[in-house]
Amino acid sequence: MTSDVTFLSRHERFESVPSTNDIVRAWLTEGTPEVCLAVADEQTAGRGRSGRSWVAPSGAALLMSIGFTPTYLEPDRLWRLAAVVALAMADAAEDVAGLPIGKLRLKWPNDIVVEAAEAPAGVRKVAGLLGESEGAGTAAVKAVVGIGTNSDWPRDQFPADLADSMSSLRDLSGRSIGADELLDAFLGRLETRFMALREGHFDVSTWHSRQITTGRVVRVDMPDGSTIVAPAVGVDGATGALLIEDGAGGERELLAGEVTHVRLAAEGDSADSTARGVTP
Repeated sequence: MTSDVTFLSRHERFESVPSTNDIVRAWLTEGTPEVCLAVADEQTAGRGRSGRSWVAPSGAALLMSIGFTPTYLEPDRLWRLAAVVALAMADAAEDVAGLPIGKLRLKWPNDIVVEAAEAPAGVRKVAGLLGESEGAGTAAVKAVVGIGTNSDWPRDQFPADLADSMSSLRDLSGRSIGADELLDAFLGRLETRFMALREGHFDVSTWHSRQITTGRVVRVDMPDGSTIVAPAVGVDGATGALLIEDGAGGERELLAGEVTHVRLAAEGDSADSTARGVTP
């Protein structure tokens, strides 16, 4: 399916599956060592965070899941697996599509986006990630990171209800982007970042610099149905948390598992309009 990558213990490609995350989770449960990889041309039950679905036509996106057994990470550092996957994909996608370095940005906690002034909130989504883990803090810890990247999806075939808020590497580059080429570029970069992570090194600087949320007003949907609107002042390289102003001269830390959804505020929205606080 691709050139040999020695750090992979298992890698398979499927024409159509319900979910690559489920496949990789089953492999890990069976005892498959890290790093294992499942790639699909199509997912019929792909999912994102908080139960949202991920749908793409066959061949339009690179859909895959990567499995880890990260006994080398403390439970509060497991988020770094998804972070290195996102960074590796951003680097690879820019290279393959001929985009300037830094063109693709990270929208906390789990999206790769591109700035677009005419789009809602000024960004369009190129890729989304879903990290799932079990057994954190034990010798049997397992983690799966799924990522779907809109690679060869023409703009004139975008779903009407998503066309304003999504993009693809083909849309950005003006040419066809092959899934195999993108996968090869991604795996080379993932190996470097993964091996560094195993040795205790995480590229905090690049993770910080690619964040598009920093300096923007964000709308954060909470599990209780409330919404927080506040300026995002950064991200915490130790915990992975989003840092927002608390309205009292300090900062509030939000972990990914504590929120339902994060949006960049649309033009005209401001923290002052909702008193930097919780709205119904």
